[in-house]
Amino acid sequence: MTAHTGGPAPILEMRSIVKTFPGVRALSDVSLTVAQGEVHAVCGENGAGKSTLMKVLSGVHPHGSYEGEILFEGSPCAFRDIRASEAQGIVIIHQELALIPYLSIAENIFLGNEHATRGFISWNDTLGHAASLLGRVGLDERPQTRVADIGVGKQQLVEIAKALAKRVKLLILDEPTAALNDGDSARLLRLIRELKEQGITSIIISHKLNEIAEVADSVTILRDGRTIETLGVRAGSATEDRIIRGMVGRDLDQRFPERTPYEGDPGAHPALELRDWTVHHPIDQQRKVVDGVSVQVRRGEIVGIAGLMGAGRTELAMSVFGRSYGRNISGTVLKDGREIGTRTVPEAVAHGIAYVTEDRKRYGLNLIDTIGRNITLSALSKVARHGVVDEHEETRVAESYRARMNIKAPTVFEQAGRLSGGNQQKVVLGKWIFAGPEVLILDEPTRGIDVGAKYEIYTVIDRLAAEGKAVIFISSELPELLGMCDRVYTMAAGRLTGEIPRAEATQEVLMRHMTKNTR
Repeated sequence: MTAHTGGPAPILEMRSIVKTFPGVRALSDVSLTVAQGEVHAVCGENGAGKSTLMKVLSGVHPHGSYEGEILFEGSPCAFRDIRASEAQGIVIIHQELALIPYLSIAENIFLGNEHATRGFISWNDTLGHAASLLGRVGLDERPQTRVADIGVGKQQLVEIAKALAKRVKLLILDEPTAALNDGDSARLLRLIRELKEQGITSIIISHKLNEIAEVADSVTILRDGRTIETLGVRAGSATEDRIIRGMVGRDLDQRFPERTPYEGDPGAHPALELRDWTVHHPIDQQRKVVDGVSVQVRRGEIVGIAGLMGAGRTELAMSVFGRSYGRNISGTVLKDGREIGTRTVPEAVAHGIAYVTEDRKRYGLNLIDTIGRNITLSALSKVARHGVVDEHEETRVAESYRARMNIKAPTVFEQAGRLSGGNQQKVVLGKWIFAGPEVLILDEPTRGIDVGAKYEIYTVIDRLAAEGKAVIFISSELPELLGMCDRVYTMAAGRLTGEIPRAEATQEVLMRHMTKNTR
């Protein structure tokens, strides 16, 4: 490991941290040194131990539950819970934001930290202080606005304002831009740089290597629960190839598997075809979120759908899959040239359509159940006899998918919620593959996943297409679409704006179509 040398004194030192869960050693002798006033990135594959290390630091895993030593501003720390670490100025913002949607911005900022005298809240002080904090993070919303009424990008800024209210000295951000569009991501990274100028130190956990290069001063790489090395970004040693090599333990010469271009029978009917598909907003039913879209995908083909935030990609996918989104849905769905009904999720599944949601934690998995139960959930009849699940058969099937998908867990009896993001996504994919679909709609299938796990998922998708499955691939990452797809449809404001074959697709061409004025 390359130690942090020279420059400002360290604000944080974590020495030889070891953290063990039943059957799993999550951290093995991890050390981390963060200089005062720097932006320090921590990166590694899913399951490398990044989030566990931050939970040790912030008191989520209390002192006594791990081995090793933590020094903050030169003094040893023994945090018994998260309030103890916050009292010292260490604040963590998790990937899943901890805001209450039906409370106002001001109420969220000071929740548990209220401006109160003798048990009575001073709303004048609360709103005034909240407005000041919102100004610091560049948010022009009124403090009385409900959190449910602002977008995810603005909610992330509210979380930072909440941290500033606690007089933060060390701000920890876990995948802060994972759910943000490019504009919100740029604004957040700009704010992190501004906080640095105000003397606030930040640790940012990110899989996005371009963001690390843009905002970080140094980067520590973890792999399999161990510290690999710390590199100086400004010194030029933290090249993208070196970071990837440290994360995955090998050179990743190719980001995408070698793909044989689709050469199906042009005379065959598409596996799935949508004609003039229109979806209205579930609340504002005058507004069309999908407007007259017609697309098709053939067996063995991977077809991408690109679009900026609000283009209607997810709304299109969910409305096709059992009308899971929208009102007043019209249009035609054809499978192999014959019109079918997909009015309910069971009906869509019965016709061989599967949908892998972009929100795996909320809609894709039962987080409190086991890997095995999650994998068989979409097709329980396959592991049941006379209406009763055969647990031995369920375990056998789950073990086969654990091996096939390379799910990193000691057994299939491990709780899904305890897996890393990449391994959770493999379970979701395994669940739908087990159902035996002919058409897979994949919505942001690699969101929040590191480069190593991404490659494994790309390989699975490529194999499914080679087996004759039809794949619709929705992604916000243009290089991903260019590397994986045979054709790419572009959408803007609910309408189709282009259909680009692989040979003609570039990031510039896709972006030009994605930003077309459709009115």
